[in-house]
Amino acid sequence: MNMREVELSGHIIDSLILPKTMDIIMDMGGDFKILEFEVGKKKTDTSHARILVSSETPEHLNEILDELSEIGAAIAEIKEIKLVASEKDRVLPSDFYSTTNHPTFVYYKDEWIEVEEIEMDCMIVIEPRDKKAFCKPIGRVEKDDLIVVGREGIKVTPPERPRGKQGVFEFMNSDVSSEKPLMSLIKKIASEIKEIKQRGGKIAIVGGPAIVHTGSAPIIAQMIKEGYIDVIFAGNAMATHDIENALYGTSLGICVRSGEAVTRGHRHHINAINEINKQGSIKDAVDNGVLKKGIMYECVKNNVPFVLAGSIRDDGPLPDVITDVIEAQDAMRIYAQDVDMVIMIATMLHSIATGNILPSKVKSICVDINPATVTKLADRGSAQVVSIVTDVGAFLPILLDELKK
Repeated sequence: MNMREVELSGHIIDSLILPKTMDIIMDMGGDFKILEFEVGKKKTDTSHARILVSSETPEHLNEILDELSEIGAAIAEIKEIKLVASEKDRVLPSDFYSTTNHPTFVYYKDEWIEVEEIEMDCMIVIEPRDKKAFCKPIGRVEKDDLIVVGREGIKVTPPERPRGKQGVFEFMNSDVSSEKPLMSLIKKIASEIKEIKQRGGKIAIVGGPAIVHTGSAPIIAQMIKEGYIDVIFAGNAMATHDIENALYGTSLGICVRSGEAVTRGHRHHINAINEINKQGSIKDAVDNGVLKKGIMYECVKNNVPFVLAGSIRDDGPLPDVITDVIEAQDAMRIYAQDVDMVIMIATMLHSIATGNILPSKVKSICVDINPATVTKLADRGSAQVVSIVTDVGAFLPILLDELKK
């Protein structure tokens, strides 16, 4: 039998890490023996376990160890990471290590080094001269980059659920459901927002066009104006319909106030794009007095950065939209590592894309009337996301009201 010892440390009982470890080993056809188990007796105490994992072949054992590393099990015997240089741009060694979105450390030259700019599905690249480790997506890997391979010398620290109540962001909260107590959740979210802003933290909004369709654009605009929002991720649609609403009072040709179709209103979103094209950019339209209100207006007036990422469906698009998806990813990454909370509102594709580049330490909320959106986020590894299945038109007014209290 091939055997390796793994260690678990932290709130491994409350976070269900210990039973998950056993389940993974047994489900994958391996065997285990608990060598050491110390249980924390106080709420602040951590627990520790040392487990001998065994399997019939080295390859199968490595597969089990790979799965265990995803939940925070570390190989007890510390060895230095293995590095292999990339043969050419965007080409990886065959045994490359693929990251999670959890805090990750590598053992390099006799010390543990934290991997910078952590996100899921990336590679760990070592800079020997500065003794640094950082994440790179495969599209940014260059020839001769030193890529971490195998499992040795890698330690992952997933979020834990400490004993006692931790509010709305208690890790591993309940399943996706439309029957959660909405008012209570929103009050807790508002409290978290205030706490983050009081200590100088940053909050991002990931928004879809439904924000405008439901008449909630003035609420987001007011939150920007009052300093609650520090960056916005969106697509061409949200920005276009926000500008359409600001110029013509419609969204997709429907009057936002009355909900009635406007004659020839189907042209309004193209008119909106055309007006911005005439000015050269959204900022120029604000500076020239063409755009006088709305989400994008408040972003410009309050120096709140925004990243508009294009898609194949876009009309126009607006001149500020980044149509190269890799460039859009990189633009979002600039802000993703620096925020403390992200609120994803009524946009499946942008929510999942943002979840993919966020570290798991970032407090994340997904608000969508479609349960599939929040389910897919969890399925793709964003387990830290708090899900709220409700209409954005109901969520945002209550949130703003709670923030004012």
